[in-house]
Amino acid sequence: HVHLHCLIPGGALGSNGQWHPARSNYLFPVRALSRHFRGQMVSLLRQAATRGELSRVTRSGQVDEMLDRLMAIDWVVYSKHCLDHTASVVDYLARYTHRIAINNARILEVNDTEVAFRYTDYRDSNTIKTLHLTGQEFVRRFLMHVLPKGLMRVRHFGFLANCCRRAQLARIRQALCDPKDDPAEPSRPSRPETWLCPRCNSGRLHRVRVISPTRTQPHAPG
Repeated sequence: HVHLHCLIPGGALGSNGQWHPARSNYLFPVRALSRHFRGQMVSLLRQAATRGELSRVTRSGQVDEMLDRLMAIDWVVYSKHCLDHTASVVDYLARYTHRIAINNARILEVNDTEVAFRYTDYRDSNTIKTLHLTGQEFVRRFLMHVLPKGLMRVRHFGFLANCCRRAQLARIRQALCDPKDDPAEPSRPSRPETWLCPRCNSGRLHRVRVISPTRTQPHAPG
């Protein structure tokens, strides 16, 4: 099924050069987001049907019946809390941008007629099962994961767009260090690294020192 994974920043850069953080770990309530997404998608499908762009729909009233059923059920739109560390962001993106439809470790057997591979059945308590497909069907399903020509796998918008990313990220880093400073003033000295207080969302946390973990010696058996 066609789907999108979106990584959304936890704040925005204002016109005054200050960074405005999100007030919670979630951009929208998940249930409200699901209903809004469902309404927008069904509305666009109705418009496409009116323009005659749904060529597979041939029976009169078929579109209304199908879309009415879609509106009657809850859609699943999953929202996850903010990723706080760079390594977490990179790991999240890599899972969806630099992997193929199936890796060699999941393929159990290949012969002249069929391919057997391992998969996880999420509807059956995440049970690991084996699926046998003909070679033609396996190739057909694999090619469904190949992006159409001209469709980019990763797109960047807002302050991460290629045309303004370098300048905007410099402004954001400056704003995060001291929101009262003018980010366009290059002569101002750099401020100590600070973070927004997660409790009041207004105060600044300053690093005093870094406490290294202590290693305890294991007790000798007695």
